[in-house]
Amino acid sequence: MSERLEDIAVQMVAGGRGLLAADESTSTIKKRFDTINLESTETSRRDYREMLFRSDEAMKKYISGVILFEETLYQKATDGTPFVDIIRAAGSIPGIKVDTGAKPMAKFPGETITEGLDGLGERLAKYYEAGARFAKWRGVIAISSSLPTRGSVRANAQALARYAALCQEAKIVPIVEPECLMDGKPGDHNIDRCAEVTESTLQIVFEELAEARVSLEGMILKPNMVIDGKNARKASVAEVAERTVQVLKRTVPSAVPGIAFLSGGQTTEEATAHLSAINGFDLPWLVTFSYGRALQDSALKAWNGKPENVAAGQREFTHRAEMNSLAAKGSWKKDLEQAA
Repeated sequence: MSERLEDIAVQMVAGGRGLLAADESTSTIKKRFDTINLESTETSRRDYREMLFRSDEAMKKYISGVILFEETLYQKATDGTPFVDIIRAAGSIPGIKVDTGAKPMAKFPGETITEGLDGLGERLAKYYEAGARFAKWRGVIAISSSLPTRGSVRANAQALARYAALCQEAKIVPIVEPECLMDGKPGDHNIDRCAEVTESTLQIVFEELAEARVSLEGMILKPNMVIDGKNARKASVAEVAERTVQVLKRTVPSAVPGIAFLSGGQTTEEATAHLSAINGFDLPWLVTFSYGRALQDSALKAWNGKPENVAAGQREFTHRAEMNSLAAKGSWKKDLEQAA
């Protein structure tokens, strides 16, 4: 596999394949497991990830890379094979989440700043040695009638840019993720407000990336779609796609090789339908998915923490991965959404 950042970035988004976001923190995976009444332990987390990573058809055909949590990067399967080796054997690229979470931002009520820059250079060197070839950092932008403030957006954009520069120095492709949240209320988070905030946020992010001398050809953007807040959902699939493409064309340089959308507060099928509609436009970038719950929810429920259900969980994961692969090519249709 090429070690050039530009080549790795293209491989992450090309050919209708996309990214599996399996980087849930220990606290987040516990919430997922609570839904199936499964205790979150190192063993149960390993068994769940192994079920996904050993889904050969999904991994080889539809998944270009896997974002890992630090624990998972160093974990081994039940037979002693490192997860990184299983991912590589499927022709997929191991990646790593490197931020340490969004924390309340001093003097900015209701807003957060993502932490994790301290010691990041040293950590990236270790992650590279362990096999990671891309990384992810999430900046969180709240939307309301009065938020975000420009100061909060600028601070998060600067952190994203510093992270991206450190990644490229470490020969790791940065995924730059400025997520404008989908949690808004009906009165202050319609699709117009989301478009306004997303556009201004992306403008500032790319200003800071330029200031930090980040090579656009060696990065991937992971943005939200332009959509109503999850409590104010009204826009059609076509409108979400049109507004999203409009904002991206106004803000994202064509030098960026690819965009891998997050699924945010969307349902599994919404995330797939919107991605497919977006790919119906003439775009200057490769556009694919970087989904967590939208790829995993049905697989988690089918598996239910039981060894005898591994095959059922893998079938569900493969089905969802295939649907999103079709969406990354603009060829998903609703009538394909049948039980796996």
